[in-house]
Amino acid sequence: MPAPVTVDEDPIAALVGFTVVLRHAGLNITTDRVTAFLSAVDQLDVTSRVQTYWAGRLTLCSDPDDLPRYDRAFADWFTPPREGSGGTELIDQRKPPPPKLAALTSPNGQGESDDSEGDEEEQFLARASGNEVLRHRDLAELSPAEREHLRRLLALLKPDPPQRPSRRLHPARRGFSDAHRTLRAALRNGGEIRELRKRDHSVRPRKVVLLIDVSGSMEPYADALLRFAHVVVRRAPASTEVFTIGTRLTRVTRELRMRDPERALAATGRAIPDWSGGTRLGEVLRAFIDRWGQRGAARRAVVVVFSDGWERGDTELLGSQCARLARLAHKVVWVNPHAGKDGYAPIQGGIVAALPHLNQLLAGHSLATLEKLLEVMASSDGGRVTRR
Repeated sequence: MPAPVTVDEDPIAALVGFTVVLRHAGLNITTDRVTAFLSAVDQLDVTSRVQTYWAGRLTLCSDPDDLPRYDRAFADWFTPPREGSGGTELIDQRKPPPPKLAALTSPNGQGESDDSEGDEEEQFLARASGNEVLRHRDLAELSPAEREHLRRLLALLKPDPPQRPSRRLHPARRGFSDAHRTLRAALRNGGEIRELRKRDHSVRPRKVVLLIDVSGSMEPYADALLRFAHVVVRRAPASTEVFTIGTRLTRVTRELRMRDPERALAATGRAIPDWSGGTRLGEVLRAFIDRWGQRGAARRAVVVVFSDGWERGDTELLGSQCARLARLAHKVVWVNPHAGKDGYAPIQGGIVAALPHLNQLLAGHSLATLEKLLEVMASSDGGRVTRR
């Protein structure tokens, strides 16, 4: 590996030598990237440590795993010379800005050498802290890098599908006495009853229906909510139905059954004709109940409505349809992203009309609240409306 070259000797040689060091460190340094790096530095101040750092990071790094190796190579190569050694040091000694959340939470690369245990512990704490902060951030206020990281966290969710008792009976430790199995066991033991066999009702997956508002007011949350729906559908594809609501009703269950989330979201976007449009919750809810709900989709199901409650149509119609839905479903949960914000009050016309017929009103503005929603969906209790 070549020795560092000071700026006064030959700036170009120093910069090219730095790229050679990066190539030895395992980075994929091509001629095009070296040319881009030199062109970027030519437009900046070569004596500025911060500008040189970011010029190289943006042109020479192609993978998150390259960042730790790049930082170490930069620190070693551009270390200011000691007093009396000659040469001109880089005058800007400020540390480069810390990486974004997505970089903090990225895993370590394979080519990275092992540092001390303190460095590993510091990286682990940064990763845990970043995930925890992101869990409570409002979905509408995330940066592009944070949205990308949120997509990976959503893919890691493992929801437990709600269960319901079946009419079929199966052998169990507790439950009803099973006379037939008890007598058959006694015959095998010479007529002696040694154990009282029992049976109980088996459980089956309870149907789940997700109604996601894709109107203009819900556009900042629509992408994350559809990805959340994709996770739920992939967990229980046979018992989950997903519809989008706005000015019309659109069934997107088939599109969300695709394994790849990106392909599923792309197909869902092509299937939705009223994306970022208006809201007619009463009419759309009536269409759902007439075509799907009363024919079996909503009967004894957990129905979740994702909407902020802004209704352009008749609020009395929405209230009557919510009453119909409550009579059909096992549980009706309304998820309003604004319900988790300070000072929120359920004063929107749609929320006021639907509130008496809901089991729960939840906030859905963050990953933490969506995790809470999964717990509510899995629980078997109904009850009166509550706010969380």
